Amino acid sequence: MNPTLPRTVRAVDTAQLLDLAQEAAMHGFSQRLPVDWLREHLAAEATHYLFPTLVQRLTHRPEVPLQWRCQQLLTVSTGEQIWGLLDVLPDTFDKIPETLDTASKKDIVNRIEQAVKVREWMERTAADAGS
Repeated sequence: MNPTLPRTVRAVDTAQLLDLAQEAAMHGFSQRLPVDWLREHLAAEATHYLFPTLVQRLTHRPEVPLQWRCQQLLTVSTGEQIWGLLDVLPDTFDKIPETLDTASKKDIVNRIEQAVKVREWMERTAADAGS
């Protein structure tokens, strides 16, 4: 039986997000951005947001623990907010303090739905750098 996916949004700073990405890499989770990429592109003093949307269990890889697949709203160094995915261990997610009120959570979910995807942002910034 799958554990119940939390219907909440959690806020993390850049250092916490880098730790989460490092943990995802250590476990070989498929949805994560490279830690070095995050370190290079995230705004250092920003707040980022995680919204669990899927219980991820890799039945073909039983050694990989169950995880929450989270949509993430990342603030990059240009000040823009972009959309990505990050797989997080349930216990790790549960340890992130609940700091947002209901209205803020709804606003963040709406911004996630409108945000440019990481890939699109990367393509655009690469094209801008080339012109």
